[in-house]
Amino acid sequence: MSYSTESIRNVALAGHPGAGKTTLFEALLQAGGAVQTAGSIERGTTVSDFDPIEKQRGHSLDAAIASTDHVAATGQLVHVNLIDTPGYPDFRGPTLSALAAVETVVVVVDADSGVEYGTRRMMEHAKARRLCRVLVVNKIDHDGADPAGVLEAIRESFGPECLPLNLPADGGKAVVDCFATPGGNGAGNSDLGPVADWHQKIIDQVVEVNETVMEHYLDLGEGGLSGDELHDAFEQCLREGHLVPVLFCSARSGVGIKELLDVAERLFPHPGEANPPPFVKGVGEGAQAIVAAPDPDAHVIADVFKIVNDPFVGKLGVFRVYQGTVRKDTQLFVDDGKKPFKVGHLFKLKGKEHVEVDQAIPGDIAGVAKVDDLHFDAVLHDSHDEDQIHLAPLNFPRPMFGLAVEAASKGQEQKLATALHKLSEEDPCFQVEHEAETNETVIRGLSDLHLRINIDRLKDKYGVEVTARPPRIAYRETVSGKAEGHHRHKKQTGGAGQFGEVFLRVEPLPRGGGFEFVDEVKGGTIPGQFLPAVEKGVRQVLHDGALAGYPIQDVRVIVYDGKYHTVDSKEVAFVAAGKKAFLDAITKARPQVLEPIVDLEVNAPEQHMGDISGGLASKRARINGTDSLRGGEIVVRAQVPLSELEGYAAELKSVTAGRGRYSLDFSHYEPVPGSVQQKLMEAYKPKHEED
Repeated sequence: MSYSTESIRNVALAGHPGAGKTTLFEALLQAGGAVQTAGSIERGTTVSDFDPIEKQRGHSLDAAIASTDHVAATGQLVHVNLIDTPGYPDFRGPTLSALAAVETVVVVVDADSGVEYGTRRMMEHAKARRLCRVLVVNKIDHDGADPAGVLEAIRESFGPECLPLNLPADGGKAVVDCFATPGGNGAGNSDLGPVADWHQKIIDQVVEVNETVMEHYLDLGEGGLSGDELHDAFEQCLREGHLVPVLFCSARSGVGIKELLDVAERLFPHPGEANPPPFVKGVGEGAQAIVAAPDPDAHVIADVFKIVNDPFVGKLGVFRVYQGTVRKDTQLFVDDGKKPFKVGHLFKLKGKEHVEVDQAIPGDIAGVAKVDDLHFDAVLHDSHDEDQIHLAPLNFPRPMFGLAVEAASKGQEQKLATALHKLSEEDPCFQVEHEAETNETVIRGLSDLHLRINIDRLKDKYGVEVTARPPRIAYRETVSGKAEGHHRHKKQTGGAGQFGEVFLRVEPLPRGGGFEFVDEVKGGTIPGQFLPAVEKGVRQVLHDGALAGYPIQDVRVIVYDGKYHTVDSKEVAFVAAGKKAFLDAITKARPQVLEPIVDLEVNAPEQHMGDISGGLASKRARINGTDSLRGGEIVVRAQVPLSELEGYAAELKSVTAGRGRYSLDFSHYEPVPGSVQQKLMEAYKPKHEED
């Protein structure tokens, strides 16, 4: 079935774990005719949760994509590209990646539980990305569902701009439209009272944003507004966040599902209507914003937002087309690459299935396989005119959990390295590092669960078993005062000698300031050709540390004087002199060890508040606040040294009978207590003592 850019709707389903995103995904596919029968999470038959570990655990771990063609009540065709995203904060990487591919984020809310921390988090992410937000209240026919209370909580949490386009009726067995004009099915009652009041609130909110529509409305009344006028004003409201539609449904029974697809066709923006994607050309201060126009005849601009390493088709890059048309046999460049690749096969995705297609038009989502250069956030284009173009980066959380891993069996080291590389390609929040000092391979993620799932994938998908243990904490070193350092390096052997003398100052930079090397040498006391050698010696100390063996940061080094010998001065002499002069200065500049502090968010039943607070107090935590949620749950927010959280997953599970969960985001570095610093210093065996 052919379709145009104007008929495409790109929608990501997001929200709190257990809100019913996957069930809604299945219901929408069935209503659109993409599947005959909606899959079941319990039976492991859903289109989106096809990974064996997802089936075993009963919830999504990765984003899944499928599309459906739906003929709406207006008779218009709508082609909906759906992305089902994980709800657990441990798997935010794939969820946030999906935001780069859609115009609309549907945040699914449980009619039993209401607004939860996952709801708030996804509304914030979508707003920051300037995406159109829609709230869908699911499970309205469940025993214990409270649609009225949930709607009130939504408006309290996200503002009065959250207005229902339909309301549940007949005890959640139907929905009634609030947006249709009086005389249509918008007239009447719902489980939440008369719909006319809500209808008027929507009209008032919509006409408010457009002066022309407002004047027309005031002159002629609501009946005088044309469908196009109302649509344009509604779309502007969505784009500017002036209106956040609320829709009700039951994905399990199908109530409100066709109505949701109809609303998508009538009111969700197509790729040419929403806020333009944040593309820029160039880097740094010289970067300029550009607009990728959804013109099928223009040069191709597409962005890779997902990588899948498929055992049958190889590496699959899933991309969103923003401009131009990608066809079979199209020659495309990856980023600023000089050599193009040929699109041999083009796919639309339906969960784990790959359906071959001839072309992907602006606004569409498709995949291309067996291109090694593809990577997350790569820009695909067909002309060097589009070199140096990229999307503004997504704000991914920094992976703070770490495990040192090694192959359980000898001889599998290369296989492990390859598998880890493939896993890191697929998830921007899963990182692999090699710690040269300890010769450790460290995997980092968003939680202990995140890492354990990837360890399971190593075994199940790639046949590699590993042993894991906690890695070294990523401490850093810095200075808290100003000081001067000096060293004269002089060696005399049978032949030519070595000579270099360096005077320098160190001073602290603001936290996060990194490193600065400043040349203030006057009169050629150190010739210019030797200054890079001085910096090289300084950088050796930056890497190896001076106090406890951790990298040094937030320091400025100013070289202001020195001496050289016309015969004996060599690069190696100034490397050594720069290194020792820097070490000399650091010892006088009140050196400190810094530790990573993380923002911790704990979600648990309220009866465990005392145990949680007491446990955090013993970990040098600063509790910043608590929130009460519906259903007798609380959220505790705190800042905690990362070093204190080893084993916290098991501890929280124990005190909450398995019902507590938590997430971390990196916050900042700050000095460790004196007793901790002393222990770290005593355990350190400096490399430079061996020099």
